[in-house]
Amino acid sequence: MATSASSKLSKTVKEQYMALPQGNKVQAMYIWIDGTGEGLRCKTRTLDSEPKTIKDVPEWNFDGSSTYQAEGSNSDMYLIPAAMFRDPFRKDPNKLVLCEVLKYNGKPANTNLRHTCKKIMSMVQDHHPWFGMEQEYTLLGMDGRPFGWPTNGFPGPQGPYYCGVGADKAYGRDIVESHYRACLYAGIQICGTNAEVMPAQWEFQVGNCEGINMGDHLWVARFILHRVCEDFGLVVSFDPKPISGNWNGAGCHTNFSTKEMREDGGLKVIEESIERLAKRHKYHIRAYDPKGGLDNARRLTGHHETSNIDEFSAGVANRGASIRIPRIVGQEKKGYFEDRRPSANCNPYIVTEALVRTCLLKEEGDEPADYSSKSTA
Repeated sequence: MATSASSKLSKTVKEQYMALPQGNKVQAMYIWIDGTGEGLRCKTRTLDSEPKTIKDVPEWNFDGSSTYQAEGSNSDMYLIPAAMFRDPFRKDPNKLVLCEVLKYNGKPANTNLRHTCKKIMSMVQDHHPWFGMEQEYTLLGMDGRPFGWPTNGFPGPQGPYYCGVGADKAYGRDIVESHYRACLYAGIQICGTNAEVMPAQWEFQVGNCEGINMGDHLWVARFILHRVCEDFGLVVSFDPKPISGNWNGAGCHTNFSTKEMREDGGLKVIEESIERLAKRHKYHIRAYDPKGGLDNARRLTGHHETSNIDEFSAGVANRGASIRIPRIVGQEKKGYFEDRRPSANCNPYIVTEALVRTCLLKEEGDEPADYSSKSTA
């Protein structure tokens, strides 16, 4: 199994330096989404004191021509601090700072989907929209093969790996445990994890998060996973179908509820929302992966616990449907529903925004409405 050269460097020697006192200074690692809409970038600056709120973190800039976000002749892009977390790698008082990206003219970068999502969430804050996202991923070696798989073959067929225990069933648990603890330290609303159906495939869940916090927490959880894998010399893939054939793909099932859905009689509100979702299936499919549905087309085949990408379906406890109503929700007549369509590499900002647009703002048609003329203050 090919692991990275960097992972073979002595961690003991590194700890000798990481244990040195840093005085009153604080290291802030700025994190942002690059021009691919999927990749994450980061860089660090020194602050003179520990920031207490996000407003204490200064704006910064970077070379957008090296991140697929600008031309070399006009490459300055601006980092606007948006959410702050404890740094599980450098530890307190150091920080992770998730940023929005603005162009040279102050307008949001093309892949800054947080900007619009925040506006949409502010329009429905009285409904208290809650989200929980189930992030599936696959661990790969540097050679691109799933971690633990035979170099020139395949492991045994699917069946024993989901929530499996044992060296022949769970591939890479050290990374999973390290990521879980790092997220808890950072303040991520991580709420669980499990081995998935395909060997070397895992899942972690983040939620409940209200409004814009869902996207913030999932993106930083992804960043932490990339960094943990970096230390172990492996690569994490969010590709929705990393291995073709009779192997499960990877999704990001999204659980959604509003104040009205969680109250007595909320099942009626859930059913009304599902009816609206049925009428906007194409819009949601376009929103649910970075390539407008092309990535999900490899995953949503109607097989391997997925629905067909061209058809909308819903059902109680049905993991082959577009929308699943958990059985307990059907029994208690209130709660939430699960949208099983988002791909593992989806952008959580646009997924959560799309659900709010359809279910709460009651939009129709294949295009999102423009609210730029309305105040969202």
